[in-house]
Amino acid sequence: MFEAPLDAWYVWVGLAVVAGTAVSVVTAMPAVPPPDATGAAETVDAVAAGEHATVEERPLPNAEAMRVGVDSLSLRGPGGTTHARFGYGPVTPAADDDPLEAVLHGTPPARAFDSPAALRRAATAARDRRPRWTATDRLVVRRIRWEGVDVVLVG
Repeated sequence: MFEAPLDAWYVWVGLAVVAGTAVSVVTAMPAVPPPDATGAAETVDAVAAGEHATVEERPLPNAEAMRVGVDSLSLRGPGGTTHARFGYGPVTPAADDDPLEAVLHGTPPARAFDSPAALRRAATAARDRRPRWTATDRLVVRRIRWEGVDVVLVG
């Protein structure tokens, strides 16, 4: 009694709309998952909460770029962009081929800076800068303690 005849044009139009919608939903899904900003932030927190100078490296699968601020980081990749806040901080972003980045990657602070005061000034200036996206596929976190200066570098 309430059946729609299959030879009616409006049935075929409705089926085409439903099929088109299903195809567009499936093709809009990302092929890879978004990068793990929460895990990266936990790595930063583990180093920042520690009592000793240390270094940690973490690969960032599915990430193409990272933006580090004093209290958060963002990761961007083909699967989207994710954000996470640090539980400990503030941290010091180290990028732009400056002496802080050299220290982040293993240069002793005494070789990169003239004094602990120079390290403190450079860290303060880096924390005052606006965060920028930098291309990377790994996270490096280093805690430096040098004659009363305690800095957590992230890059």
